[in-house]
Amino acid sequence: MPNDLPTISCSQTNRSSVALTRASLFKFVGLLAGVFLLACYSLVYVAQNLDRGEEVDSAFYTKRAVESLEKSLRSTVKDYAFWGDAYKHLHTQVDVDWAYVRQNIGTTLYTDLGFRGVFVVNDVNRTVYSLIKGEMASVEVEQWLEQSIDAILDKAREGAETETPTTTFINVGGIPALVAAASITPGTDPTVIADDRSASVLIFVDMLDSAKLETIGLDFGVDGLHMATPDEIPLVSVYPLGENGTAGSLHWTPRKPGLQLLALGLPLVGIAALLVCLMTWVILRRTTAAAQALDASYSSLQSSQADLATSEARFRDVVEASSDWVWEMDGGCCFTYLSERFENVTGLSRDAWIGAAMDDLLRTELGTLSQWLSIPNRRPEISVQCRYVDTNGQERITRLSARAMEGGGFRGTATDVTEEVEARRRIEFLSQHDALTGLPNRTRLQEFLDGKLKALPTVEQPLVMLSLDLDRFKPVNDLLGHAAGDLVLNQVSSRLADCVRHGDLVARIGGDEFVLILTDVSSQEEVEALCRRLIESIEQPIQINEQEVFVSASIGIAMAPNDACEATDLLRYADIALYEAKAGGRKTWRFYAGDMNAKIIERRRLESDLRFAIKHEELRLHFQPRFRISDGQIVGAEALVRWQHPERGLIPPDTFIPIAEESGLILSLSDWVIDAACRSAARWPKDLFVSVNLSPSEFKRGNLVERVQKALHDSGIAPARVELEITESVMLEDAPCALELMRTLKRLGVRISMDDFGTGYSSLSYLRTFPFDGLKIDRSFLNKLVESDDKSIIQAIVGLGRALSLTVTAEGIETAEHLNLLKAVKCDEGQGFFLSRPLETDAFNLLVKARLVKARKKTGDGFDLLPFEKYLN
Repeated sequence: MPNDLPTISCSQTNRSSVALTRASLFKFVGLLAGVFLLACYSLVYVAQNLDRGEEVDSAFYTKRAVESLEKSLRSTVKDYAFWGDAYKHLHTQVDVDWAYVRQNIGTTLYTDLGFRGVFVVNDVNRTVYSLIKGEMASVEVEQWLEQSIDAILDKAREGAETETPTTTFINVGGIPALVAAASITPGTDPTVIADDRSASVLIFVDMLDSAKLETIGLDFGVDGLHMATPDEIPLVSVYPLGENGTAGSLHWTPRKPGLQLLALGLPLVGIAALLVCLMTWVILRRTTAAAQALDASYSSLQSSQADLATSEARFRDVVEASSDWVWEMDGGCCFTYLSERFENVTGLSRDAWIGAAMDDLLRTELGTLSQWLSIPNRRPEISVQCRYVDTNGQERITRLSARAMEGGGFRGTATDVTEEVEARRRIEFLSQHDALTGLPNRTRLQEFLDGKLKALPTVEQPLVMLSLDLDRFKPVNDLLGHAAGDLVLNQVSSRLADCVRHGDLVARIGGDEFVLILTDVSSQEEVEALCRRLIESIEQPIQINEQEVFVSASIGIAMAPNDACEATDLLRYADIALYEAKAGGRKTWRFYAGDMNAKIIERRRLESDLRFAIKHEELRLHFQPRFRISDGQIVGAEALVRWQHPERGLIPPDTFIPIAEESGLILSLSDWVIDAACRSAARWPKDLFVSVNLSPSEFKRGNLVERVQKALHDSGIAPARVELEITESVMLEDAPCALELMRTLKRLGVRISMDDFGTGYSSLSYLRTFPFDGLKIDRSFLNKLVESDDKSIIQAIVGLGRALSLTVTAEGIETAEHLNLLKAVKCDEGQGFFLSRPLETDAFNLLVKARLVKARKKTGDGFDLLPFEKYLN
């Protein structure tokens, strides 16, 4: 029976090992299967999102294509209709020779511009001039279009006074047509005198046949743009023409990047799954064989355990001591055994030291080793540190433990702890010193300060603290990298140490901040001389990779006992003085004064009040109207935030907006402004827009798109009536991120304008790349324009805006001369105190209401003779 036990045990072990191996492998296969399923699901999900995104983009560009076509046709018909010669030769009398033979309104409209039909309808709605495919024909426009056009004629005549053409989509014989109509007026020709008849109407008809639609689609990147068939109208990719699609609907074939992704990804996933299955089968066979071989060795392992038990008794003490090398010595303290690692660790010869006295090799700080071993009742687990010299002449440290042997003598272990001791010393040094520069750190600074303050410095011999911060250091890190920044900090640390005397302290307390403690300074002039020397030394060029780097410094100074007698107060006052030095223009120094602390407290109180004001409706919006330069009409207004403090009164934005930027309140403040501006503008007439300024920090954080989208949704305002103004600094800091964010904002439908145009150095490239709708000329250009009597700069900016289809707005119109100059260069829009000061919400609403209710009195410049106050009467 006893002989059967090993066999049974082995059999049980065999079954257990193989089963465990297979179970683990099958679990792993199951996990991989889940991963592949998840990968397939993710591929399908991503593919669907790609297809949906492509569908949305193609719908957007189809809409832009149709809008662009309408805008182009309106511009063309406007150029021909608002023309003094056209008024004389097509309205006053129909001159076929002038129109057709001289090609003023003739065949070129079809050959060059592709207008299928051109008609002139007189004041009694009779067609007096018609071209069909560039050839003269005697046909009524309603007969050719197969429908009444009274509504088009009425709308065109309504726009005669403002020279505004009209466009509409109709269906002509199953083909959609874009009809543009405009009243024929003398325009700006002073030689033509208008009669009292109703205006004649010039009509252009552009047929959107298959070839035309395909060309438009190619121009805007829309594949397969064509007229939708009845079967295609219920589909998603449909754009109706005319009211409710009366002129038909456009259909296109959006790209399917998701299908391409699936076609590539799913086969790869399948191949990977097949390879994993094959590898699993191979691994299963090998692991099963390995498990069987492992269990077969079980019996061999049991037989070796008896042999291991003998050696375990001999080396148990050594294993418990966790040693590097093992030694034994006799009663005379001479080595009788040294392990092989003795030579590896010490570099000494075993043969040379066996039989030699231990005291000749190792020494302690408490006496000889033989004396330590002979201590009565010595605890065997206590070890001692010893020193010896290796073959290279270097002193090494070892930790030695010893146990008495039966029959006399000792046996023990020796562990080399040289690196451990050095590391402990290094840790102690680093605990009080900066790892990068080797200067004392904040801990050492605190100890030094406490010791010097306990000596009770006097007014005659004060303790002086300099808080020093580097200027222009951040660009070094950003442009050249942190390695270059570390080199600068090391160089500055050396220069600071060279400028102080023995007994003074230079400490680095973080980043580019340093603190200097001066213990032997007797006058303020001496401190200022040192500050001047420090700044001059730091401003010396620093050579980094064959490139010179320049930094400077600002210094705040506090003294004990004049300013404070506590270390924490002294540090705080020096930091306050440093803040004042930076506010004073940097590259200078300031001594602490009591009113500095009051300024800091006042700024913090303002920050707290601003936080309260945002939450409790203490903010107000004023609106500065924006006018169209050509006719003086109000087109919108810029929202300007004001803070009505209950105790301090009206606080200007220049005071509280920098506080909001520094404290992180700018996002909450901007949220309030965007929401309040959208809610107010939603109640204005639908042809007015509202403009809101954005802070550059909002492009780095704050979920700008979601915040704007929420404001649009909550207010119900049309996105096209909201304009967001940004400055060029947004593009300078992170152009790719800003471009992506602006494109996302454009998908919401809002307008984007560049504020303060021309104050940066690369605005032209941004105007071409970024999706701007307009630009605002900085007020500084207008001031220079008046002073120099030179219109070239403004004229160039306006021309650039027109070339890029941007609305150009001038800021700071403060005199009639400004206005006349802007009209001369045909600037689109303007705002300024000469036109209107910023108005409170109620006052602006009254101005808008007065524009709608009262007849406007105009002068030659197009602006009201009546001041705004008269509208309130």
